[in-house]
Amino acid sequence: MGKKKHKVAIIGLGLIGGSLGLALRGARLGEIEVVGYDKEPGVRAKARRLGAVDKEASSVEEAVQGAGLVVVATPITAIPEVLEAAAPYLREDVVVTDTASTKAMVMDWAKRLLPPSVNFVGGHPMAGKELQGIEHAEAGLFRERAYCICPDPDCDPTAVGVVMSMAQTVGARPVFLDPVEHDVYVAAVSHIPLLASVAVFRMAWQSQAWADMAPLASSGFRDVTRLASGDPHMSHDICLTNRQAILHWLERLQGEISHLRHLVADGGEELFKLFAIIQRERDNWLKQEITCRGGVDLQWPSFKDTLADFLLGRAVRERMQRLGEMMGQTLKERSAREEVLARLFVQRLEEDLRFRFEQKEGEGGK
Repeated sequence: MGKKKHKVAIIGLGLIGGSLGLALRGARLGEIEVVGYDKEPGVRAKARRLGAVDKEASSVEEAVQGAGLVVVATPITAIPEVLEAAAPYLREDVVVTDTASTKAMVMDWAKRLLPPSVNFVGGHPMAGKELQGIEHAEAGLFRERAYCICPDPDCDPTAVGVVMSMAQTVGARPVFLDPVEHDVYVAAVSHIPLLASVAVFRMAWQSQAWADMAPLASSGFRDVTRLASGDPHMSHDICLTNRQAILHWLERLQGEISHLRHLVADGGEELFKLFAIIQRERDNWLKQEITCRGGVDLQWPSFKDTLADFLLGRAVRERMQRLGEMMGQTLKERSAREEVLARLFVQRLEEDLRFRFEQKEGEGGK
């Protein structure tokens, strides 16, 4: 009689969920069974044909029942609905994680909607394409990419180890961040580039000369505007759930554009100096092996063994203790200032989303 398989449920089988399934199945873990659910039956069937999942589920409830790990890879504003649907069917020792591009609001949703017995570990793989959907999924999408892990302070450390080992199994580099810190940082290096891409394309496209300019647009224009081809729903959700951080960095970007405008108008040596400095610094950045504060480089057990250890009650606490020592802090340590900032930031985000959801409910009641 074969060993019992440990079930991993992936909710949402688009580019990220599908790629995660392909990477986990490609690792040939043997005792891990990947079960997938997507609200679109055609997507579920395609994921099965492409080898992203071992089995399809016809509902969230069916997907999560008996699962040791649940990965929510849906659009951000769909996450509350998924958590609510899943909550009554989750086993007590389950680990739940997500792949959303923003974290503070997601962590708050999980705290309110999931039972206290559930271990929620926020996650965000820093990987993607402008092309969305299961048909563009690939097993190597996460290779050598940062995988942000934002644990709840009350989460079982061994549950954090499950998500960490999953990230390493798919080829990513786990990086530990506070959720609010995560949202501020990714706003600068991910969300602002998206909006800048949209702005540059819109600037040219709205020109009366666009028909004549378009044939001239080559690789430079394509590179800068690539992100504008991303999923509009995802872009919209990012702005809704990370509004304050994005507004902060937009103001910084406006300042940089104003500075450039001044230098171009002046036409002096300072313009050349700026180009030379930025070229040097960007080239240095490209040459470096990217390391992150909070990044880890431990010889960690395989995802299969870590998940089995957690579900069977055998701890990997010694390694988590060593991880804490490497990070210079325990997962529960935060300064009083960080706590205050986190609460204020989440409160602002919650107010933004509550207003939107109340609007939608009002429209639905008409």
